[in-house]
Amino acid sequence: MPINLLFSIDNHYLQQLKTTLWSIYLNTNAQQHYRVFVLQQPRLLYDQELAVFCQQLQMDYYPLVIEDSNFWAQAPVSKRYPLTIYFRLLAQRYLPADLQRILYLDADILCINDFTKLYNLNFQDNLYAAAIHSGLTDITTVFNKVRLDTYESDGYYNSGVLLMNLPLIREQVKAQDIFQTIKNNGKFFLLPDQDILNALYGKHILTIPDEIYNYDTRKKIIYETTSGGQFNLPWVIKNTAFLHFCGKDKPWQASYKGNFRELYLHYQHQMHNLMKSALA
Repeated sequence: MPINLLFSIDNHYLQQLKTTLWSIYLNTNAQQHYRVFVLQQPRLLYDQELAVFCQQLQMDYYPLVIEDSNFWAQAPVSKRYPLTIYFRLLAQRYLPADLQRILYLDADILCINDFTKLYNLNFQDNLYAAAIHSGLTDITTVFNKVRLDTYESDGYYNSGVLLMNLPLIREQVKAQDIFQTIKNNGKFFLLPDQDILNALYGKHILTIPDEIYNYDTRKKIIYETTSGGQFNLPWVIKNTAFLHFCGKDKPWQASYKGNFRELYLHYQHQMHNLMKSALA
């Protein structure tokens, strides 16, 4: 069975998406078939380059071009939070109707181990499966629950790795609810798409371990400390599936001083070499 992957990017994130896909190709079963769905508005300038790259990896590429841009006019955007961040919230609007599940990934993620177990997870009647990042203080947790009125949820979920139960989402996730939430509470949002996900659907999300499936690279010391040293670097290299380079600072930027930069640049370099060979 194919694994369905979902991304939502603009032209600024094409190379990062290719790096993510390359890392998936290298660190999962070589016989696994992937279908790559990419939400985009407008169509990516280098759409053909992405198609060629996916072909090199023996992945099927499906561009999902958002034509109804007026539909999203109510969504607040900024330089840091472009319109593309919202598309995952109503991905079912654009995906093929026969898809049962899909794994959404941010394009600032590296895959360093197999994630098949996550993809085949039993949803237990939940809409999504996602991780709550470790290291949040009790004060931060309470603040988010008060701010978003999510007292019944386990915590504040990160939307960068989001396994979607599409049949149930088609039934229960409605555009009018999302836009009404933006209208009522948008001025209080800190991370817009993530705040909407938590505010509306937080109690319908199955919690997955972030140290395995959504490791926040900014919090390496926190992971090690709170686990009593268990989640050290050797453990991460052996067990973690997804490294997530959260926040404003990114490893492809010259100014980045955070963790795992060398690892990211290694995968990025390999990706560029593969493209050179494909174009030669």
